[in-house]
Amino acid sequence: MACALALAGCSQEAPAPGGAAGQAEEGGSPSQEKQGPEGASQEGEGKNSQPEGEGKNSQLEGEGKDSQLEGEGKDSQPEGEAEASQEDGDKAAADEAAARIDAIYVQERTETTDGQCTEAKEAWDALTDAQKELVEGENASPDYFGLDTGDASQDDPRNQDGIGENEILAVSFGTSYNSSRVEDIKSIEDALQEANPGWSVRRAFTSQIIINHVQARDGEFIDNMDQALERAVSNGVKNLVVQPTHLMHGAEYDELMESVEAYREKFETVKVAEPLLGEVGADAAVVNGDKEAVAKALTEAAVKDAAYGSLEAAKEDGAAFVFLGHGTSHTAKVSYSQMQSQMGTLGYGNVFIGTVEGEPEETSCEAVIEAVAQAGYKKVILRPLMVVAGDHANNDMAGAEEDSWLSMFRASGKFESVGAQVAGLGSIEAIQNLYVEHTADAMD
Repeated sequence: MACALALAGCSQEAPAPGGAAGQAEEGGSPSQEKQGPEGASQEGEGKNSQPEGEGKNSQLEGEGKDSQLEGEGKDSQPEGEAEASQEDGDKAAADEAAARIDAIYVQERTETTDGQCTEAKEAWDALTDAQKELVEGENASPDYFGLDTGDASQDDPRNQDGIGENEILAVSFGTSYNSSRVEDIKSIEDALQEANPGWSVRRAFTSQIIINHVQARDGEFIDNMDQALERAVSNGVKNLVVQPTHLMHGAEYDELMESVEAYREKFETVKVAEPLLGEVGADAAVVNGDKEAVAKALTEAAVKDAAYGSLEAAKEDGAAFVFLGHGTSHTAKVSYSQMQSQMGTLGYGNVFIGTVEGEPEETSCEAVIEAVAQAGYKKVILRPLMVVAGDHANNDMAGAEEDSWLSMFRASGKFESVGAQVAGLGSIEAIQNLYVEHTADAMD
């Protein structure tokens, strides 16, 4: 279009005299334009008319060097190349940060771990906001550093020296959710310290992945089991009581025991208290006082948070509670079946137990949906059967993704309403007191 307009402009401003040039501009053939001074072009498209209509000057103005520079020439090409170069640079920077995040998303701590955590944060901080959105790796995502999980400064890593001779080591799987770490884990540790003023309470996490995450993102240093036990030895601890905050005698508990055994000879006395649900038992029908206490405390808290006066009032309103645990392939998975048995023993007919992993099978999301629907309940309230309301509670249970329990319950079309309470067991005072009792029992 630019070239056509330029030619039209030239012919209007400088028409050739005598009409011959006009004939050439409107009806001249391509062969005549190429003939130059020979033949008919001498009369109608000769030397003088050529510069004005279709000659050298018009080429410069309409189709020549200048138009090339403006439309399709040298200047436009670098602009496109610059955009592509910028995109490549953004992607490269994001990939570098993702690689550094993936490097610390590991369960083993090494002599380079501290430096890698620092490098990962520095790589993230160097990114622009647009580049941060591009971070994607095997485990890396913008949420690794970008998700707001609360104020880490409210937590206490309990990694101080000056322990003394008597130590209670509270061992948790851990969570990178700052608010939950304070409300669920720190609350248990605080209760243990308050109940045992002559002992020093310290912390250890069994998940190095979480330890690295918190350290890299928030600058909070939490001991793993080996670090915590080595700290106890170097501080001259004589009497050690280990209080697991784990739910049951599962895989995490087994790993904890392996670490304790490796250090047992370095203390005068070592006691390991029961996890929250106590002894596992032989089959699904076996219950105990710990499971009963947890069932009552969790149900009472859920009913209260749902604004019902009682569990029976919720039942009359057509509401059921689904308490969601993690699930495991470990033999301790029977603990979830035992918790369902415990609910039945207590007469809690509108309380159901599920697991993220769907082990045991009757605790899978599909199975629980069917069980709740067949029982005739039209309202569902989900809540974690987990000590900590971390990633599983926020995402697997209450997340917006289509594979979360909240989404799948709603998508089933079987219920009038489905809601979720995101709160860990550790935030419930009665649960904190149960851990205190377990610690006292181990000391006796």
